[in-house]
Amino acid sequence: MLSGEAPSRASFILAGHGDKVKISTIGSRAWLVEAPGDFDLPAQRRIWSLAALLESCADVESLIPGVTNLLVLFRQTPVDYDATLALLNELWQQAQAVNPRGKLIEIPVIYGGEHATDLAAVCQHTGLSAAEVIRRHAQGSYTVFALGSAPGFGYLHGLDPTIATPRKKVPSLNMLKGTVTIGGAQAGVSALTGPNGWNAIGFAELNVFDPWAENPALMAPGDSVRFLAERIEL
Repeated sequence: MLSGEAPSRASFILAGHGDKVKISTIGSRAWLVEAPGDFDLPAQRRIWSLAALLESCADVESLIPGVTNLLVLFRQTPVDYDATLALLNELWQQAQAVNPRGKLIEIPVIYGGEHATDLAAVCQHTGLSAAEVIRRHAQGSYTVFALGSAPGFGYLHGLDPTIATPRKKVPSLNMLKGTVTIGGAQAGVSALTGPNGWNAIGFAELNVFDPWAENPALMAPGDSVRFLAERIEL
C-alpha cells in the first residue's frame, strides 16, 4: 500500500522507545502501519523488518510493503481490536532495520531528446541547467523501496534533493514505457505506456516487467539501481 492511496477508517499514533508509529485500519481486515520520520532508507529497512516478523503469524493472509509503510491483511476480521493494535505496535518496537542484499541493476539512459518532455519543467522548478539536472540524476545511487502503481514499477529512493520536482498536475496521456522520470523525491522508470504524472527526463530501452519471465519484475525491494548516461541530447 503506497502512502495516501486509500482512506482509513480510524488511525492511532502510538509511541514507544522514542518514536511514534501510525497504525490505521482500512476496512475490517486491513491494517496500515506507517513508519515515523522522513522518507528515508532507515525507515524503509525497518518496514522490511516488520514484514519479516509478521510472516510467521498464522492470522496474516498477506503483507504488502509500500514506501515507508506496510499493509497487513488478516485472514479474518480480528476479534480483539485493541489486542491487534497492541500486537502491531509491539512488533514495530521489536523491528530492527534490515539491509536486504539485493542485486545491482544498471540502466543505460538517453537523457534529453524527444522523450524528455518535462526536462525543461524540472529545470524551471530547480533553477538548474538541463546538463546539471542530468548530471545529478546520473550520479545517484538508488534503492528500490517498493513495487506498485503498475506491474514492476519500482519506487526509487536516492534522488538528489536538489532535483526533486513535484508530480504534474496534468499527467501526460501517453508516456512510453521505459521513460526515466522524477516524481517528487523519487525516481522511476515507467513500466507501461499510458497516462503518467511523473516528470520525463530521459528514456531507457528496458522492460521492467515481463509476464512470461520466471521472475516477471526486473526490480525487487532492496535492489540497487544506477542510471548510466549512455547519450545526452540537449
